[in-house]
Amino acid sequence: MWRVKLKWTWDDNKNRTNKRDHGLSFEAAQYVFADPLAVSRPDPYPEEERWQTIGLIGKLTVFVVHTWPESDSVTGEETGRIISARRATAHERRAYEEGRF
Repeated sequence: MWRVKLKWTWDDNKNRTNKRDHGLSFEAAQYVFADPLAVSRPDPYPEEERWQTIGLIGKLTVFVVHTWPESDSVTGEETGRIISARRATAHERRAYEEGRF
């Protein structure tokens, strides 16, 4: 699903807050995109186009909100921004496992 030249960015202050509040850093959360079974869907946030992705990092089911990666026309590198990340709720995890996410 995700290309090799994919790069993730984030706000460092938001990353610190997210790690404090949810126990998950964005550095770790970006590995959800390496899960070949990760699933993405549009996020209903009205201010900008955002996406929700759920997948596994090891045995942990993770829920990440991010922008869709955009391609740099010169380098071809695709960059997206992680906005938040946390452990999936039991409901989200079941939906993911049952293919309903």
